[in-house]
Amino acid sequence: MLRRPRRNRQSAAIRAMVEETTLSVNDFIYPMFVMEGNNLTSEVKSMPGIYRYSIDKILEEMSVVQDLGIRSIALFPLLAEDKKDKIASESYRKGNVYLEAIHQIKSKFPEIAIMSDVAMDPYSSDGHDGYVDEKGNILNDESLEILAKMTVAQAEAGADIVGPSDMMDGRVRVLREALDSKGFINVSIMAYSAKYASAFYGPFRDALDSAPKFGDKKTYQMNPANVREALIEAELDYSEGADFLMVKPALAYLDIIKSLNDNFDIPIAAYNVSGEYAMVKAAAQNGWLDGTKTMVECLTSIKRAGAKVILTYFAKEYASLTK
Repeated sequence: MLRRPRRNRQSAAIRAMVEETTLSVNDFIYPMFVMEGNNLTSEVKSMPGIYRYSIDKILEEMSVVQDLGIRSIALFPLLAEDKKDKIASESYRKGNVYLEAIHQIKSKFPEIAIMSDVAMDPYSSDGHDGYVDEKGNILNDESLEILAKMTVAQAEAGADIVGPSDMMDGRVRVLREALDSKGFINVSIMAYSAKYASAFYGPFRDALDSAPKFGDKKTYQMNPANVREALIEAELDYSEGADFLMVKPALAYLDIIKSLNDNFDIPIAAYNVSGEYAMVKAAAQNGWLDGTKTMVECLTSIKRAGAKVILTYFAKEYASLTK
């Protein structure tokens, strides 16, 4: 035999030499949860190792994150029910816990890139990502006005990247225009372009107590059966000024990540979501999988599919391995 591919697998040195996909801590955005109060830390039961923090505690945790070499975080808020209403007014109220957290993190850790979450569900009394009318319809254009206010407030607080996760039509253009009109021309938009109506979000909704109070999100999040629709959504976000295109979830949608990477010349992001994290953790705790090896394999598959940026709850764990 003239061709023996195994020759390139003979030693760790040779395998490393020909490795086609390389993970780096620089690839990661670490999702974190902030809540009201002082001196509070609360583990998310369905996400072992992941915690909600009051602002003082998240600032302590940020020192750990930075020391591990993690350079980007995505921040999400947990709010009490009495702070929620139909128009998500808390989302743009100056001084709210979320905006204050962004401000304090950016002030004390200026080298950390902060990605904010633009969606109504953490602030909505209905638990939906858009404005709900009296008949239970999620109204698109009315929601955009609220999302624009939220986006500008987050930029004013110090967000480097805003992440519209709502899946309302036309929101990237509206947010870009709102940011530019207020002078935030350098604030990037990471659009959740192909966000599917997935069963993998359960632990995240537990973390933020943000599940819909009625119905589901299928009128705005995408059908898991569809590929071409993802290209339509991505093309719209690209044309409206998105700086990154995201696929969410990641592991069950590697083909979508590849499709977007093949068709667009801006960075593709993927969100390795809470349910994907929880499955690996649960299997590892039961001794069914090697948790560390499975984590690395999962993250490598996302990078191999074409994701330049990976939002993952494994960021700290992976960084600890490579520190």
